[in-house]
Amino acid sequence: MTRLQKKILVFLIVLVLITPAGIFLPMFFDAGDAWGEWSAQTVKGIIGYVPEGLAKYTDTWKAPVSDYTLDGNDPSLSRQSVYYIISGIAGAAIALAVTWLLSKIIIRNEK
Repeated sequence: MTRLQKKILVFLIVLVLITPAGIFLPMFFDAGDAWGEWSAQTVKGIIGYVPEGLAKYTDTWKAPVSDYTLDGNDPSLSRQSVYYIISGIAGAAIALAVTWLLSKIIIRNEK
């Protein structure tokens, strides 16, 4: 593993470990939802209307694990933090796998 790869890996690990900030910061600032994770109704409350594109595509994608948790009724911040970290690991692993696969395809096509 090269020095650059080690730096990137450390950076990704740090990002995964700070993912619970998405739980704590909105609570700290009494902001409700995490920034950018708003429903159409929340956006309407913030800006007064629902943008056309958001209204059109709001039900197109459903998260595989909604609210980053397996138990939406569990108010425990420590468990929610663990679920956020697991989500971060899963997201990083998927991104890494897709990048690796695409790089293999590109390298194979260049030969």
